[in-house]
Order: sequence, then C-alpha cells, then structure tokens
Amino acid sequence: MELRVSSRRIFRPLLALLLIGSAGVYSAAKAQTQPKAPDTMEARVQGCTACHGSHGQGTDNDYFPRLAGKPADYLYNQLQNFREGRRKYPPMNYLVTYLSDDYLHQIATYFSQQRPPYPTPAKPTVSASIVARGQQIVLNGDASKQIPACAACHGKALTGMEPAIPGLVGLHADYISAQLGAWRSGSRHAIAPDCMHTIATRLTDEDVNAVAAWLSTQKAPQNPVPAPARSLKTPLACGSEPQ
Repeated sequence: MELRVSSRRIFRPLLALLLIGSAGVYSAAKAQTQPKAPDTMEARVQGCTACHGSHGQGTDNDYFPRLAGKPADYLYNQLQNFREGRRKYPPMNYLVTYLSDDYLHQIATYFSQQRPPYPTPAKPTVSASIVARGQQIVLNGDASKQIPACAACHGKALTGMEPAIPGLVGLHADYISAQLGAWRSGSRHAIAPDCMHTIATRLTDEDVNAVAAWLSTQKAPQNPVPAPARSLKTPLACGSEPQ
C-alpha cells in the first residue's frame, strides 16, 4: 500500500519540537527572575501534548492519535517501540531516544488515566457496501482468509483490553489505514510473535480501507474503559500481550 503524507503533516511536529526547544532556552535565560515551574507529569508531557492534545485526546490531524484512556502497558510498549526503532517516526524517535524504561512507564501511566471526551465520529465518505465490509471484518472477521474479528482482541466495545491491547474508537480513518499498512509492509513491528503483522498481511487494500472507514464512524460507549485483563481469549498469540 502506498501511503502519502503531506509535507505539512511531517513538518508540523518538527516545528513543534523546535518551538519547545526555543521555549526551553528562553525559560532558562529568565530562570533567575521567574518562579520555578511545578515539577509535575502534566508539565513534563508538554512535548507530547503539542501534537496529541492537552489531555492526549488527539487532534484534527489524522496522524496524531488519541492516547488518553488506552491501557498503560500498550502506551509503554509503543514508547519502547519508538525508542528501539520498531516504529519509525522521526519526531517520536527523537523525543524518546534517551528516556529510561521507568520514565516511559510514568508517561504511559499518566495518559492511561486521562479521560477527556471523545470526538464526534466521522461521517462515512465511502459507499455503504464498503462500510458494511468493514463492519463484517471488525465484528466477525473473515474465516475464508483466516482473519479474526478485531473485536476478538480489542473488545466488543472496541475500547481495548488490559493490560496492553488498545481501543480502536476515536481514531481517524487515515491513521487506522496507515498503521495497518505499516504492519503489513513490515515498517511497524511489535515484540514477536507479531500478531498484527500476521493479520495485516491477510488484508487486501480494500479490506484495510473498509475497516478504517467503519471504525472511524463508531461512537465511543458511555463508559469507554478497556475490558479487564484476560476477559477475552485472543485468537492469536501476541508478544506484547501476556498469554
């Protein structure tokens, strides 16, 4: 799958990093004349919220996903993946390069505890048949292609499962399709066995677009918390999820 990202989408986070760096230099110069800022996690994660929203709720940029409320171990795994190069996105790779496991845990825990409201779901921009195909795969899978239902791992409410399976509601269609494409091509990896790579390789371009289209139109449930750990028996072994 060929994924096209505009230069504005690429350079906006780089600009945010430059602005954050400039603000740090300016703050240091005035440190002797101004009160010291509180040393809280809310203050420390400002480099994250510049792209992902003030409480990790995501933004209108299709490629900056919601972090809030996702299981802490999932967020920790992703921060590790960026640090170790299993996920490649230069601004994120740069931000976490020198952060310790303990600090990554603290960041992950902070965002997992945030509960900002979910955005209004998108309206379908594809045909009804494509949306129906996406619903079929998400809720029931496709036995003819050995594709399990997304809900079999991510939960009936699609809010994920503790400790390390993420929710799928509240994400943009372009982000979902980009990540499925990255898993399918091998440019995104997880700890072996990489179950998402296995599943993604069984999806066609049409399947990916259908899944992304249907998921992006789904409203978050009233209590959008991840399902309890081990409340679902996952159909495939995943290295990032305890068996």
